[in-house]
Amino acid sequence: MAQPLLFRQARVFDGQSVHTDYDVLVIDGKIAQLGSAIEAPADAEIIEAHGKTLLPGLIDSHTHAKPPALEMALTFGVTTELDMFSEPGYMTEQRREAQTRNSMADVRSAMTGASVAGGHPSGMIGVVFDKQYPVLENAEDAEAFVAARVAEGADYFKLMIEDGTIFGHEAPRLSDDVVYALVAAAHAQGLKAMAHTTTVKLMLLAIRAGIDGLMHVAGDRLMTDEEVAEVAQSGIFVVPTLSTLASVYGDKHGQHLAEDDRTRPLLSDAWAENLCQCWHLTNPGSTANVIDATRRLYEAGVDVLAATDAVTVGVPGTAHGVSMHGELELLVDCGLSPAAALRAATLLPARRFSLDDRGRITPGLQADLVLVNGDPTTDVRQTLSIEGVWRRGEQAPRIGQAEGVGTASAASAVAG
Repeated sequence: MAQPLLFRQARVFDGQSVHTDYDVLVIDGKIAQLGSAIEAPADAEIIEAHGKTLLPGLIDSHTHAKPPALEMALTFGVTTELDMFSEPGYMTEQRREAQTRNSMADVRSAMTGASVAGGHPSGMIGVVFDKQYPVLENAEDAEAFVAARVAEGADYFKLMIEDGTIFGHEAPRLSDDVVYALVAAAHAQGLKAMAHTTTVKLMLLAIRAGIDGLMHVAGDRLMTDEEVAEVAQSGIFVVPTLSTLASVYGDKHGQHLAEDDRTRPLLSDAWAENLCQCWHLTNPGSTANVIDATRRLYEAGVDVLAATDAVTVGVPGTAHGVSMHGELELLVDCGLSPAAALRAATLLPARRFSLDDRGRITPGLQADLVLVNGDPTTDVRQTLSIEGVWRRGEQAPRIGQAEGVGTASAASAVAG
């Protein structure tokens, strides 16, 4: 068991509210007590945290966790990644390791997502996927396809509803009847259904089919007030992935993260370069459309969750862990307060993905924690000023990462 740990006189963001000059006691990897003037056990490690902020470990609600993703994520305070389409071969092993290793982030996964032959993300075979993944042809295949994902150990189900608009060319996609059949089959198996959509038209299809969460915000055009209202009334949550979509629409938003003195020593040259790249596509969308949609959905009461869609070197614009801090900045640009952006990376994903043991700092929960200098509840850019990261009460190493693997041109692959 990890040594007892007492954070003394910290500013504590507990996932919902801010407390000043609070003590937080960790015993056996869990939050034991928080409040004022807590008496430490005789063998406890004491961390003087006055002027610093203690946060729940961050949860990235959309990634593709190909190694070394989970070690990178933890370095930058992301203690849980929610993987949205990966090969079971490496994902099964990572999930097993994450159960006992505190030097990597925890992970949940959709395992193999639902797509069609030649559809997205077939352009990533050779980059993210070593070989052709299973696909389906018609609605009659839906139950068997979902059952196979359950056998892989999927925690939720992912549909790729992509017609190629974002790439600037037409691509085969799941038909409307297959989308409806897959969502019904997922729910029958007790799985939440997540949908990749990048156009307003396909977003509405997914909602009407009964999906639980959108894994991107549509950026092909501005949404109408009626469309925003339909999303809000559906009760779903939205994961905008602003970092990736900014890159897809030609913006190098990740560059400032790569050049930050707080991150550069912890990034390999390959990952730093990846952050400084963007896609070069011809499509009808824009980052401005995505920002506008996220702002209006949030104002309409939709739960907005923070996520990066980070993949691997060769899929430009993001890097595991570090891009979450840029995502929080972009959420603030969408009108969320810094505290609301932090909730989007802690309490809300834990609640929406039924991760009942994390996402908050409260007695009985897992001690996944991040200590930062300054006050990110008033200036969210301070989340990068990391003093330490703890997983299950054990401090994680923060070391430079090995070179990433995989290369691809922006014309041949895009994140899911």
